[in-house]
Amino acid sequence: MLAVDNLDAGYGEAQVLWDVGLEVRSGEIVAILGANGAGKSTLLAAITGLVPVRRGSVTFDGENITGWSPERIVARGIGHVPQGRRLFGGLSVLDNLLMGAFHRSDSSGVREDLERVLALFPRLSERRGQLAGRLSGGEQQMCAIGRGLMGKPKLLVVDELSLGLAPIVVEQLLEVLASLRKQGTTLLIVEQDVLVALETADRAYVLETGRVTLSGPAAEIAADPHVKTAYLGI
Repeated sequence: MLAVDNLDAGYGEAQVLWDVGLEVRSGEIVAILGANGAGKSTLLAAITGLVPVRRGSVTFDGENITGWSPERIVARGIGHVPQGRRLFGGLSVLDNLLMGAFHRSDSSGVREDLERVLALFPRLSERRGQLAGRLSGGEQQMCAIGRGLMGKPKLLVVDELSLGLAPIVVEQLLEVLASLRKQGTTLLIVEQDVLVALETADRAYVLETGRVTLSGPAAEIAADPHVKTAYLGI
């Protein structure tokens, strides 16, 4: 479904990613692991058109989308839940969700997807008229994921799912991701909690100082001696 080949990317004169390769197959949950500053968020931003690609390519469903605008990439079927949620705090939960469907003209489909999102997150249904800026951290993450789903993505990219959230909330969100996968949504996640990521994902990539240093099935990554020492504290 998604293929990243020999990708270099960065900001201004600063290069962050070197020769990155990545594959996500339809129906998978794939995790990108690494320490702060490894380039994880930059990689997601390059895939979704928010950071320019200097070299290499991004292919989605057999089509080269390198250099496309973020709006065009969303319309093509990739949703992005950014780190920090980036909700419109002065707008209601309902308006934030509908912002995720900005490119869609199928009003009946948008209504159906809105009901689906509200069914996935009953708390958002209860707070649909509340300002997003007044939600708790967990509720804001639910709203951010819901907004991403309103674009009807084939692939949902989630940056730092669990950051700053209580374990019980993270568990609820992971259950939602599992149900999304069962419903046909493919997932690419960046997660600082390596144990959570490896328990959730089918496969994983380890990114260190802008380069992929390890990749494979999640169980194999979890058993790797370097990963155990550097990320799991074993």
